[in-house]
Amino acid sequence: MELASFRNFALEVYFSKWEFAAKYHLTASDAQSMTLSDLLALASPEDRARFDALHLGYTETFGSRPLRETIAGTYDHIAADDLLCFAGAEEGIYVAMRVLLRPEDHAIVITPNYQAAETIPLSICAVTGVALDADAGWALDIDKVRAALRPNTRLISICFPNNPTGAIPSRATFDALVELCRAHGLWLFSDEVYRLIERDPALRLPQVADVYDRGVSLNVMSKSYGLPGLRIGWLACRDRGVLAAAERYKHYLSICNAGPSELLAEIALKARDTILARNRALVRSNLALLDDFFAGFPDLFDWRHPDSSCVAFIRYRGADGVEAFCERLVAETGVLLLPASIYRSELGPVPADHFRIGFGRSNMADALAVFGDWLRARG
Repeated sequence: MELASFRNFALEVYFSKWEFAAKYHLTASDAQSMTLSDLLALASPEDRARFDALHLGYTETFGSRPLRETIAGTYDHIAADDLLCFAGAEEGIYVAMRVLLRPEDHAIVITPNYQAAETIPLSICAVTGVALDADAGWALDIDKVRAALRPNTRLISICFPNNPTGAIPSRATFDALVELCRAHGLWLFSDEVYRLIERDPALRLPQVADVYDRGVSLNVMSKSYGLPGLRIGWLACRDRGVLAAAERYKHYLSICNAGPSELLAEIALKARDTILARNRALVRSNLALLDDFFAGFPDLFDWRHPDSSCVAFIRYRGADGVEAFCERLVAETGVLLLPASIYRSELGPVPADHFRIGFGRSNMADALAVFGDWLRARG
């Protein structure tokens, strides 16, 4: 049974079955997490004392002032009052779409994408998908975005570094997109949760909220920072009227975040250089392991390094098809991958012969050993 107005969230339905049952989560979308004690070891004496003395009451709906000031320090032109914190990124996507879109509007969404990026707008208004070009390294064609515009287009939604492909458009393409939005007075919603673990820092794009006054940037502690258990995400936007409306929506959802999570997120962001350096090193090491692994099976997989993130979308060439392949793999070995059906879009075709692999976790070598043995045993 599907929810009213929404089709079931395919990724979460699949994960509810396998995420904690599978022994090797080889499609994890987050970097390796850490223990509470490891994170607190990065805290200053003052912040550690604040944590020990923390009062477990309600918190500010916008997020604590110290947390928002710390988040603002990760932007170039965003102040604490330009931020609204949420219980993870999903709540931020939901609220942003509900605030920015009306039934008479039209939105454009890049595909493939995190399902909520299209499912929520589709429950509100007309939506057109613009597909990244798989044969051109998942490139974004700005002319296709321009061709999708309608007189009532109000918002364009992007996700770069992209989930599931890890692709990043060129800076010239990004700038052209911002200028297109500026010329038409459009909102540009930008999912930036994989920013800061790019393969090459030269590929890193600016945060949309920093460069465009109708830009909305989404980020979270879950992905690049590897701290999904904190459930802290945020929207950055220089239009404070939009944030005020979003806060009113939050009153019907989480109301406020957990105080311990907010303080722990603040501690992590102050130690972000250390945490991100660790996660980038792990990604580089795991990419080397994947290079060696896929070199051993050139007839089965088309492998290339993604531009960023800790996920990649890989073509599977086996005669059995990617859906049967992923199902047998997890059932027989406990190695979990995400087949292409999870990224099915109502806005247009997504290549049906791909799967998502994750390489941000520390047990990559063990997972690949089991995966490789299974492939070789199949002959």
